[in-house]
Amino acid sequence: MVTSKKITVWDVLRTVFLLLIIVSILYPFLYMISVSLSSNHHVVKNDITFYPKGLQFDVYKIVLRDDRILLAYKNTIIYTVAGTALSLFLTTIAGYALSKKNRLPFYNVINSMMIATMFFSGGMIPSYLTVVNVLGLYDNIWAVIVPSCIGTSNVIIMRTFFSQFPAEIEESGRIDGLNDVGVLWYLVLPTSTAILATMGLFYAVGQWNAFFTPLIYLKSQNKFPLQIILRQIVMRSQMEDNAILYSAGGNIIPEDSVKYATIFVATAPIIAVYPWLQKYFVKGVMIGSLKG
Repeated sequence: MVTSKKITVWDVLRTVFLLLIIVSILYPFLYMISVSLSSNHHVVKNDITFYPKGLQFDVYKIVLRDDRILLAYKNTIIYTVAGTALSLFLTTIAGYALSKKNRLPFYNVINSMMIATMFFSGGMIPSYLTVVNVLGLYDNIWAVIVPSCIGTSNVIIMRTFFSQFPAEIEESGRIDGLNDVGVLWYLVLPTSTAILATMGLFYAVGQWNAFFTPLIYLKSQNKFPLQIILRQIVMRSQMEDNAILYSAGGNIIPEDSVKYATIFVATAPIIAVYPWLQKYFVKGVMIGSLKG
């Protein structure tokens, strides 16, 4: 016999609360898209609410034809792909090595030093001097990738995940002649899709949204990522009192439309990638968060 669950006041309040959170998250994004797709006089009059008025795509033609934005887009893709690949490589080998605490020399010292970085930092000035004077990476694309190429919390999650891998399978691999690298490559990684996808998403989003690191380490315009160009557009709008500075086919385009279209173009790739990784996301985080 199937019995229906009684809906309580708490269920209603919880549902309403969650709906309000969803609306508060989605509305700014919806408003941004609506403004970028609305006709110019509706944007100037500021009467856009939930949907576009006077649908037009001129602003996206401006954004996608702007050499500065296209170059920044290419730079951001390079930083994201290279940074995510390097971060995954370093996080994987560090997490796997630390998962072998009975075989890793000075495990306690290494583990303590790594965890200490979660609570103590040298600060911005020592980090800047290290990157510029010691590594010599000022105005170099590696200055955007190297300083943030590995996260301690991600290494801990990977370490916990690898420590749960059955020791019997690893021993069978060693009996067949595999060393630690071979065991990791042929036996461990093929079963680690969930955690690798999760870590890859963490690093990719961080690299794609990187703003402060390229701001202080890059000076050449042709190396700027999208976030820096977006900052320039926003600051230009603020300094010139939302001046109308763009034109397309004889039509004047408000600065807000260009700004929001650029934000959407900068955000769309991450939004498009996330659904493909969502099925791994919760599984990877939960597996890596279990105590080994």
